Amino acid sequence: MALAKITSVTGPAVYVPGNDIDTDRIIPARFMKCIVFDGLGEFLFYDVRKNADGTDKPHPLNDPRFKAATILLSGANFGCGSSREHAPQAIQKYGFKAVIAENFAEIFFGNCTTLGIPCATASREDIAKIAAAIEKNPATEVVIDVVKQEVRFAGQTVKAEVRASARDALVNGRWDSIGELIDGLPAVKTTAAKLPYLAA
Repeated sequence: MALAKITSVTGPAVYVPGNDIDTDRIIPARFMKCIVFDGLGEFLFYDVRKNADGTDKPHPLNDPRFKAATILLSGANFGCGSSREHAPQAIQKYGFKAVIAENFAEIFFGNCTTLGIPCATASREDIAKIAAAIEKNPATEVVIDVVKQEVRFAGQTVKAEVRASARDALVNGRWDSIGELIDGLPAVKTTAAKLPYLAA
């Protein structure tokens, strides 16, 4: 199972403003009863997107202009709070392929990387530039270049850092540790067969 080498992500973006957006806001705890992650996308940001009767509240993800967005743009300390892996799973299952923010909570960042979701950090000023461009034209193509560590959009380029260890894993297709273990299973079996204490 060879993993994809993620060198860049391209697509329209949506800006969800705010700092300290925690994992409970990203995916409320009551939706974490699922056995598999597949249906989590519909509950992304549920409590800030939906009224008690299920109707829509004003929210960027409910704005039809941004329905095609595959890049999520936000503020500082994104993904803070509990370490629930359901948060990046919900982001991925909704259809997002990358996140740009001022910075990320450590465990959230790691959980995203193991799903192949680049988390790029950019300055507040540069995030505001991207947000202004997509507000002006929601179809604006945003390119996160993981290798060059930059974001390109509407004729502009800004710096966007992807931490070295994550960047190396993404661009070399080593972002899923379980996938790597599965790929290495033949070698594990070969080594195990040579160990006398594992012999039947």
